[in-house]
Amino acid sequence: MIRPILKMGEPSLLLASASVEHFDTPELHALLIDLEETMQAANGAGIAAPQIGVNLQVVIFGSDRTNPRYPDAPVVPKTVLINPVITPLDDKAEEAWEGCLSVPGMRGSVVRSLRIHYAGFDQFGTPIEREAEGFHARVVQHECDHLWGILYPMRIRDMSKFGFTSVLFPELDDNADD
Repeated sequence: MIRPILKMGEPSLLLASASVEHFDTPELHALLIDLEETMQAANGAGIAAPQIGVNLQVVIFGSDRTNPRYPDAPVVPKTVLINPVITPLDDKAEEAWEGCLSVPGMRGSVVRSLRIHYAGFDQFGTPIEREAEGFHARVVQHECDHLWGILYPMRIRDMSKFGFTSVLFPELDDNADD
């Protein structure tokens, strides 16, 4: 079911999320279906459970198709990531533009680790461990920030690099929710 996406200003988006205690439950599978359908309907690169009002450490991300909101981005493997831990692999960072389904119509330039290791679990409780770089690493960091009550505008260092997508990138024409 496509769920409403909470917008910046909603106090619950600033809360740290609870760890998932039980895997492979009907409730968890239903949450993942809702997250997937909501993300697809909004052309998201990822979505976190807090964005639909569920205060649990659950994110999904990735696509096997070109995303109209990120037309030049490489494909990111579809992933369910629960109770994640992210570790930068070195001190290299990259500044790039981000948008967010909870901050519709806006983009900002954010510095993120270029290469990361992430670990967690899938919906069945199977451990996941991967290394990622570039856009893949950025998406993981962005989505996991939601689990710790952080929205990307909180990470912007230079507010002159934050604004409406229609002004900054008129060619994207993403008047729909980011």
